[in-house]
Parts: sequence; C-alpha cells; structure tokens
Amino acid sequence: MEKEKTDKKDHILDVAERVFSDLGFDGASTRMISGEAGVNMAMLNYYFGSKEGLFLAIFERKISSFQTLLQNIGSDESISSWDKLAKCIDNYVERIIVNNCFQKLITREMSMSKRSDLTDKITRILMVNIIEIKKILDEGVKTGGFYKNTDTELLIATIFGTKSYIINSPHVASLLLGHDIRDEKFLEEELKPRIKTYMKRLLKAYLMNDNDNTK
Repeated sequence: MEKEKTDKKDHILDVAERVFSDLGFDGASTRMISGEAGVNMAMLNYYFGSKEGLFLAIFERKISSFQTLLQNIGSDESISSWDKLAKCIDNYVERIIVNNCFQKLITREMSMSKRSDLTDKITRILMVNIIEIKKILDEGVKTGGFYKNTDTELLIATIFGTKSYIINSPHVASLLLGHDIRDEKFLEEELKPRIKTYMKRLLKAYLMNDNDNTK
C-alpha cells in the first residue's frame, strides 16, 4: 500500500515537472496536471496541498536525492578532499548535463526578474547542495589539501556557471562546441566526459597549485 502511494506521488510529480517546465508556474494549473496525470483533484491536494506545494515538491525530490549522495561522499574519511570533490563533479555533471524537464524548469523560474516568496523557497532548496560542496572545499582548505586562500564562493560559481552557460544558452553553446548539444548521443559520449575532465583539471590547478602568481 505504501509503495503504491509512493508510485502515485512520483507519477504526479513526473507529470507536473513536465507541465511546469513547458508552461511555467503561472501558466500551469493543478486541474491541468491532475487531468494529464489521470488523478482527481482531491488526491493531488491530499498529497501536495496546493500548486505551490506541488511545485516545491518537484525541487525537493530532485535536490534531496543528490544531497544524500553528496553527504555520503563528504563523510567518507577514506579519501582525500580532492577525491571527494572529483566525485562530486562526476556525479554533478551526470545529473545536470541532460535535456530534461527539471533543468528547463530551473532555467525558466530562476531567470525570472521578479522575486517572490516562491523564488526564495526555491533558492533555499537549491542552496542545500551548494552548501554540501562548500563543506568539502572548506575541509580541504582547513586540512591543507587545498590552497589556503581559496575563494570557495567564486569557485562554486565557476562550477555552476559552466553548466548554466551550456544548458541555458543551447544555441550559442552548440555553435561554440561545433555540435548540437541537444543531441543525446553527443551529450553522453562526448560532452559529459569532456566537461568532467575540464572541470577537474581547472579546479585542481587552482586548488592544489602552491604557486600564487597573482601578486
């Protein structure tokens, strides 16, 4: 019975994610989502309470699963801070360099110029995993594995910024890379490995280079 309930909730969230990514929060309605999901409004309201509750549940589901993974990596005392960060990069790239509804949803809602209570709630959810990565960076600095004057905030912006440029500007990125980044085969076989290698080489050069040439 519990599994059936979970499956039903996941089905509704899958449908809602697609509808919200296509129409945005304001353009979608719970009635539309319930109709496409094949459930009645009473069930949708029972599980999620409101359109906002349903919208936030989409983010929480995606972010919480990655948070658990990051926490497991961060608490592994058998590997160095650098190995932890490298694992985070590998898993991050696997999850975000995809043509899926959730990435489209993030792009649509977080690029809106307006700021609302809902925007703040989404931001807090997204910050959860940023904080987990920052913990690993701070640990590396504290233990001496990373450059003592590491600018962790801008380093995190570099990680997420690379993804944002590629995913949020597909036409420009496709011209830059010489291939349509919406091509799933290209994403899996070429772009993901390339980004992983690039990000790890870039971060390692910054974090583990004892020679500060900026002065």
